[in-house]
Amino acid sequence: MKNQAYRMALLYDFYGDMLTERQKEFYDLYYNEDLSLTEISENYGITRQGVRDVIVRAEGILTELEDKTGIIRRFHKMQAQFREIEAAVDSIYRRNEEKHQDDELELLCERIRGVLAQLKQE
Repeated sequence: MKNQAYRMALLYDFYGDMLTERQKEFYDLYYNEDLSLTEISENYGITRQGVRDVIVRAEGILTELEDKTGIIRRFHKMQAQFREIEAAVDSIYRRNEEKHQDDELELLCERIRGVLAQLKQE
């Protein structure tokens, strides 16, 4: 269940703006605020089934967008690649410290780390 909640949160983070205001609100209340369908229906004066229909429709839209674009899949792949680059830079930096003490190599490692930090923020 935890994986499903994480997946739904990611879908919402990446594609939530594609939903209607009502879909966003119900989705957020259900997945992020952990309200039950009954609680949401009571707060909005509609049936539990009506709330469920809105949430299921929103899930379908978000899932379809990910299926078509693969943005989240690529995001995860990029994060793994960033970790690999970071590990390689750390290795180069340590080797330089142990054997060469080359100031230019150290500066290059710092530049790469800076670029990685910027990429991670975007």
